[in-house]
Amino acid sequence: MKRRELLGVIGGAAAWPLGVRAQQSKKIPRIGLLVTGAIESPEARAAIKAFDQGLREFGYVDGQNVLVETRAAGLKVERFPALAIELVRLNVDLIVASNTPAARAAQQATTTIPIVVPVMGDPVGDGLVASLARPGGNITGLTFLGPQLVPKRLALLKEALPTASRVAALWHPGAYGERTMNDMMAEAKEAALTLGVQLRLVAVHAPDDLDLAFSTIIGERADAILIFPSPMLFNQRKRIVDLATPRRLPIVAMGKEFVQLGGFISYGADIMDFNRRCVAYVDKILKGAKPADLPVEQPTKFELFINLKTAKTFGIDIPPSLVARADEVIE
Repeated sequence: MKRRELLGVIGGAAAWPLGVRAQQSKKIPRIGLLVTGAIESPEARAAIKAFDQGLREFGYVDGQNVLVETRAAGLKVERFPALAIELVRLNVDLIVASNTPAARAAQQATTTIPIVVPVMGDPVGDGLVASLARPGGNITGLTFLGPQLVPKRLALLKEALPTASRVAALWHPGAYGERTMNDMMAEAKEAALTLGVQLRLVAVHAPDDLDLAFSTIIGERADAILIFPSPMLFNQRKRIVDLATPRRLPIVAMGKEFVQLGGFISYGADIMDFNRRCVAYVDKILKGAKPADLPVEQPTKFELFINLKTAKTFGIDIPPSLVARADEVIE
């Protein structure tokens, strides 16, 4: 073998491990994960744990064959745009935006990086997708149909507590797009009128507003509280229940997590589990699928949770027919 050829072989052999390592590093996808709460909060940890479980079910292990870059807004949704831009600058392969506010920020930050959203309210109304069947852009995921179920929750409250005539509705302005919020408000007011209930809307812009909101609710002698869908209010569920319980105010909410903490009734899809199920989209996209071609998944099951212990504490006799329809009763 000629000396030049020998040196070329030796040089190539010396460089080969570095080349393999570089190639392997490129094959490890990077996922940006946007969450609403503070990273150390129980609510954020529960969502991250569910997402990690989903990854493992599809054979992904963070730090081994996938890298997850987590960014938390600390319950300040106004931080989402900056966090989304930060993930884009990291050149992640995919962004998992935990909810509609996070998705809207990610949508503004990139039109090319795929975005998977575990928990969307009204993805079409909020302009995240063109249609549920054909998203058409770089966003897809799951919708929990939370805004559309507000009238149903109000009807369940009236059925459980027929004497309720004044209901306070906690809502978060800007939780969803203008069209979604307007539709949700209009449908709630129409349902209240049909049920003979006075609906008082009490705005909560940030967690610090909750104390003032409850002062307003108490001052107006509300019989119960209806929680409108909102990532921020969902993350503040323990505090909301803790404020309502000593005041004997029954809560009707979108997720069973409220009832498990002492709330009165919940009706909706299993929101927390959506963080696990969204990994099916992540897996398909990492294997070459386009978000534009992946239909948004709608829930097929809605759970009714009732806390009989809370009802008894508040002196509420829930009709047996309603208790019989519950998916789970806490006693």
